[in-house]
Amino acid sequence: MDDDVRNIVLGVVATAVSGGFGWFTRTYLWRRALRRKQAFFGLPTGSDCLFVVNRQMGGTETSLHRNDAFALLEISALIKDCGATVRIVTHEARQGFGERAEFCVGGPASNSRTVAHLHSMLPGVRVDLSPEPGPEHRGSISVGGETYLWDPGMVEYVLLARLTTDQGARPLFLLSGQTANSNQAAARYLARHHEKLARTYRGAAFCLLLKVVNSDAYGPDVTELVADVTAAARTPAAAAA
Repeated sequence: MDDDVRNIVLGVVATAVSGGFGWFTRTYLWRRALRRKQAFFGLPTGSDCLFVVNRQMGGTETSLHRNDAFALLEISALIKDCGATVRIVTHEARQGFGERAEFCVGGPASNSRTVAHLHSMLPGVRVDLSPEPGPEHRGSISVGGETYLWDPGMVEYVLLARLTTDQGARPLFLLSGQTANSNQAAARYLARHHEKLARTYRGAAFCLLLKVVNSDAYGPDVTELVADVTAAARTPAAAAA
């Protein structure tokens, strides 16, 4: 074998080894990222989860606002990436939580299951459901001694929470907004920032307050993190006072 042939063979072998190592590295990193995503959402391959839909405000019990439907699509993409399946149920479903992951969408005015979750796991949160007209009453969120008012078309608030009960139980994700648009904004925020949230909280429960800015112009796209209200939200309001 002359030098030219030997150099060609060595080049081919080096290329093959380098390509194989690159493929192995990419596959390893992809699998590790997938395992972390599955752990964060409580969605191992082949598992199923619940998506609890609310009703459209002012509509029938079975109607769904289009932005809430878009929130379902945002979350369904995450579920599919994890290799899991989703079962859609109405907000009147009577069943426990922890056996399977759950995504509960909608504020307490449109989702009775949200009412139960807030009462059981976020007792420090108060949502004004009074029938008085005007944004100073409708849907305002109080937590940690602060009240966050809804300014239609300009400012909307939404709670995004990851809640767990016992060690090993599947997580519950609560997206409780003042509007359907803010519900979708929370779903989009979760889809975009789940890796950072997983690193920050490392499997622990959290409750974040998000603000949707100028929804008339930007829809659910411009969302800001207002505060981590986990401690205040999990402390009963009477005890905090």
